[in-house]
Amino acid sequence: MKIIKLVIMWIDKSDDEEYMKGKVDNAEEIKVVGIIKQKEGSISTQTAGEIGYLKTLKEQPLISRVESYTSKENYITFNNLSKNYINAVVAVEDHRYYDHGPIDFIAIGRALYTNLRDNEFDEGGSTITQQVAKNVIFNQDKTIIRKVGEVFAAYDLEKNYSKSELLALYVNSSYFGDGYYGIYEASIGYYNKSPKDLTLDEATMLAGIPNAPSVYAPTVNPDLAKKRQKHVLNKMVEYGYISKEEANTIK
Repeated sequence: MKIIKLVIMWIDKSDDEEYMKGKVDNAEEIKVVGIIKQKEGSISTQTAGEIGYLKTLKEQPLISRVESYTSKENYITFNNLSKNYINAVVAVEDHRYYDHGPIDFIAIGRALYTNLRDNEFDEGGSTITQQVAKNVIFNQDKTIIRKVGEVFAAYDLEKNYSKSELLALYVNSSYFGDGYYGIYEASIGYYNKSPKDLTLDEATMLAGIPNAPSVYAPTVNPDLAKKRQKHVLNKMVEYGYISKEEANTIK
């Protein structure tokens, strides 16, 4: 009697952009067979998000909100950020930043896939522009209505500002733990130097903090901060910003 062993190997290709794009392009067409009527007197999440965004702008216009950051004495422009730091932020936060619009639908699809697979909802899929919207326009409440509002805000932001301007706005409006708000305070506070002078070691450490400042601040959890930094370095290697040899020089 022959015993045949069947080995099934599952390979996670959610990070393979070509594969995911092919799946989307060649996907089965979905036919609408019915529409659920919205309850009378209620509003959709999309409408609620847009209303919330417009209400926020009525309190203070978009340009005025942005200028409340850019007019600060210690605001750091894109040209005054170190190349290492710029590359580290893009690699770990939004590696397709310069290739997509305000919303990255591939990242959203990948996040949805990962969350459903793991039965958790930790993967976000937000672009850097959406994070600017969260920092500059909205509060930090994690609600679906705020997330929808971020989408409307992201489109308005990219209509008015360049990618470089928005990246600078992101790092100037982020919290870096230990009481440091913005890249200037973080760079001076942690390393006593200007953001344009950050080394690869320093840049990758700072790039990893805003994801969870209370967890990754090196003064709070040095071991976790180093693990996060390693993740940033791996992403920089993956997307071609540095070599594996360069990454290995950071201990």
